[in-house]
Amino acid sequence: MPRTSSIKSMNKIQKLFSGNKKNILSVYFTAGFPKLNDTAVILAELQKAGVNMIEIGMPFSDPLADGPTIQHSSEIALRNGMSLKRLFAQLKRSAICDSPAPVLLMGYLNPVLQFGMEKFCKCASEAGISGVILPDLPMDEFLSSYKKLFDRYGLKNIFLVTPQTSAERIKRIDKLSEGFIYLVSSASTTGTKKGISPEQKKYFKRILKMKLKNPLMIGFGISDRMSFETACSYSNGAIIGSAFIKVLESKTRVNNFIKSIR
Repeated sequence: MPRTSSIKSMNKIQKLFSGNKKNILSVYFTAGFPKLNDTAVILAELQKAGVNMIEIGMPFSDPLADGPTIQHSSEIALRNGMSLKRLFAQLKRSAICDSPAPVLLMGYLNPVLQFGMEKFCKCASEAGISGVILPDLPMDEFLSSYKKLFDRYGLKNIFLVTPQTSAERIKRIDKLSEGFIYLVSSASTTGTKKGISPEQKKYFKRILKMKLKNPLMIGFGISDRMSFETACSYSNGAIIGSAFIKVLESKTRVNNFIKSIR
């Protein structure tokens, strides 16, 4: 059974965004990269560095939406032997529950379905996971088949909005969301663009004019202090992924990188 106390209380994601907080920094990294047993270590370093939210990538052999940097990290993680079963075993030994920073799992639907959706939700809840991002899970399929499971185990499903998402769909996403909306900054794959263009700013302004009820987090193309601050001026915060993967490859100290962003 899920942990009743955590499910009845406010989800950590909702706590984080309560009071219309701004300049929220979320960092993504791939589980099992650079080494198989690095997941809990990196998680602890990010928590210690004061990151507001953490996204752990579930490596997949065919990550279509990911750019070369994250694809490369997934390939190495899979070669290292990372799997969902191993990831949950590692997370059970981490201190997710003791940290105020919500931790989310992000990845593709196929490995989750192979693992079993209810088993996945149960393991995620037991590990202290607050939310899940599955970009290729259709909204209607989530609502008809999985929402009750997510609710039962206290997990928030995070929907994505892109520059091509219609206003009608954005309003529907806003109505259904209970955590935050992941605002994809461009139609390209992750890590392929640096900086924020005038066209992207126009897109962000269009979303802001819609006066959505849910907080917004901007992802894709956020790599340094300037792009982070620019993204935050149009949203509640921003997500750094590919740039942090490169930090892990270069063996730069996690705390130093986070300080460079803030």
